[in-house]
Amino acid sequence: MTDTVVPSQRRRARLVLILIAGIPLSMMLGATALWWAVEQGHVDVVSSVGTANHGELLDPPRSMSDVVFQHEGVAKTLWQDLPVKWQLLVVQRGDTCDEICQQQFYQTRQIHLALGKDFNRVGRVVLSDTAPKAVTITAEQEQAGSAVSLSDWLAREHVGMTALTVASERLSELAPEVLASPAQWYVVDPAGWMMMRVSDDLYYKDVISDLRFLLKHSGG
Repeated sequence: MTDTVVPSQRRRARLVLILIAGIPLSMMLGATALWWAVEQGHVDVVSSVGTANHGELLDPPRSMSDVVFQHEGVAKTLWQDLPVKWQLLVVQRGDTCDEICQQQFYQTRQIHLALGKDFNRVGRVVLSDTAPKAVTITAEQEQAGSAVSLSDWLAREHVGMTALTVASERLSELAPEVLASPAQWYVVDPAGWMMMRVSDDLYYKDVISDLRFLLKHSGG
């Protein structure tokens, strides 16, 4: 009887070991498959999970991955070259950053700081049709008595913000809403999909709530 019981116990023990080893392996494979599906655009995490929807979801979302930008108005850059993070995207048009434009820089900076422990999972980008050195900050110019460029202002007031430039026509395709009303900015997911626009008059705590929800339900 002992000879019969021992092989049976060994088989059960092997089965337990296989299950213990297989569960984390299955989770890893599943996570990898999900990330690939999101990266390829086959799965929309935001639409699947949903949000509190204080910001307006773009339907369909717009891919930034096929756009060639200029970084700081000089070097050619792809969105994939940026750190893999959620990005708060401010759109600036023309050669002047006025009061509305400056307010968006301030608003996104304060929201970014308010994310606390999730700060490093989020970045900020300004997308313009004019090289940052050629854009003038209006209020700063009046106070200084001479032109202050967006490039110098970002280096002083918004350290770490990435400045990208693209042709005016392409910018209009990516952010057509800004043509009608400049008082709004966007959220781009880690895979490079512009997926939400945020109005300047939206209560900042509601925006933070949306972002925290997205961060909680994503691996990016």
